[in-house]
Amino acid sequence: MPDGTGADAGSELLADPWDGDARLPEFFDDAWPAVDAYHAFLKEEGELRGLLGPRELPRLWERHLLNSAAVVPFLPRSGLIVDIGSGAGLPGIVVAAMRPDAEVMLVEPMERRVTWLMDVVERTGLTNVDIRRARAQELDGAVEADAVTARAVASLDKLYRWTVPLVRVGGRIVAMKGARAGDELAEAAPVMRKLGLTDGEVHEAITIAGTEPTRIVTAVRGRGPRVR
Repeated sequence: MPDGTGADAGSELLADPWDGDARLPEFFDDAWPAVDAYHAFLKEEGELRGLLGPRELPRLWERHLLNSAAVVPFLPRSGLIVDIGSGAGLPGIVVAAMRPDAEVMLVEPMERRVTWLMDVVERTGLTNVDIRRARAQELDGAVEADAVTARAVASLDKLYRWTVPLVRVGGRIVAMKGARAGDELAEAAPVMRKLGLTDGEVHEAITIAGTEPTRIVTAVRGRGPRVR
């Protein structure tokens, strides 16, 4: 039995309880090979490249990959999906794996993260990913997405100002949020009215039984004016 010190303790701390769970390949279905390869790459180099802290390694599945998968049912099966502030590729890489008939654009301003995303695409073999080194505000007029996603990028009022110009009329902004999702949505109401966003709603999404629910905030772009 390990005594709580040394290498054994370190290995124990890094163990992810979801590793080897037979429900994972069943849940991800056809996306499993790409998602599994992405998970392995995150585990190997995520901390080394400064994308994840060491405490995140034992919870990659639930906190990051399954959490990202929770957004997929709120996204179209085809068309253009733009992931703002992709960072390590969450949720964009998972979305691309699970929505193979959609084009998924990953938007990230930091060069080292863009390099990482390019390496992830090569490692996973995904062919429906376009990577742009840019900020959301720089793409106004350059894209017309069917949906925009974002995870831990900004408060909803800021996020909506940045992303409404990127979404077609009738398209969706789908944001992953924390415990204050409802409060943020209420606080963003004046900005939503000004931008012509409608149908703001908070959803609690569960992927596999036993995981914590993920809060997803959706809104639809109407025909209101754009505000930069």
